Amino acid sequence: MFEHLLIFFISLLANIFSALSGGGAGLIQLPVLIFLGLPFGVALATHKVATIALGIGATTRHMRESHLERQFAIFMVVAGLPGVVLGASVILQVPDRSAQVALGVLTMGLGVYSILSPQLGQQHIATHRDRHGYTVGGLVLFMIGILNGSLTSGTGLFVTLWLIRWFGMDYKRAVAYTLVLVGLFWNGAGAITLGLLGEIYWLWLPALLLGSVLGGYLGAHLAIVKGNKLIKRAFEAVTMLIGLKLIIG
Repeated sequence: MFEHLLIFFISLLANIFSALSGGGAGLIQLPVLIFLGLPFGVALATHKVATIALGIGATTRHMRESHLERQFAIFMVVAGLPGVVLGASVILQVPDRSAQVALGVLTMGLGVYSILSPQLGQQHIATHRDRHGYTVGGLVLFMIGILNGSLTSGTGLFVTLWLIRWFGMDYKRAVAYTLVLVGLFWNGAGAITLGLLGEIYWLWLPALLLGSVLGGYLGAHLAIVKGNKLIKRAFEAVTMLIGLKLIIG
């Protein structure tokens, strides 16, 4: 019972921050599962299943605002899903510490870039919505999808910043797309792939799923109510913390 309560509260806290900043639940949730005794592969697959619930909770809140464009949502799914499946297919066989450190440095770079760009993501001005823009944007989303399937900590943050930087979204809209499309579809594909190739620890899933759903909803509500400035600050804090965690190990 103590383990279930601990997992629930940690999942709730991790997913509130994740839904507010556009990613990063794995910063807290995955290491806790490993600390409590699960092997890396089992912890990763179990965490991936729980992140679907984050997507459900956040989607429930964001759909009430209805800012999502159907065609762009389909584009994100088509561009990223193959990369997610590819990344999830190889991660259980290819542990790579140097790649983890490189990802940590890059993640911290996202936070530094946002800090040094005060007006970044404060207004929504659609850009690169032509054939060339979608081609480049889709290729980058495919590569982020590979990271999402293989290294679970904070890859949603890459999607959030890419949607802001390349497609001209503000933080609120970019986080909504990340939580709905990455949370439900990308993470769903990763969870299925890891579940088929590896093992899921079902005993702890109820507590993880409940914490993820509630945390996703509460974090999305805070993002909508408080607006772009708070989301930007949360994004910067989470990217710096995740970067340090990945580098330290």
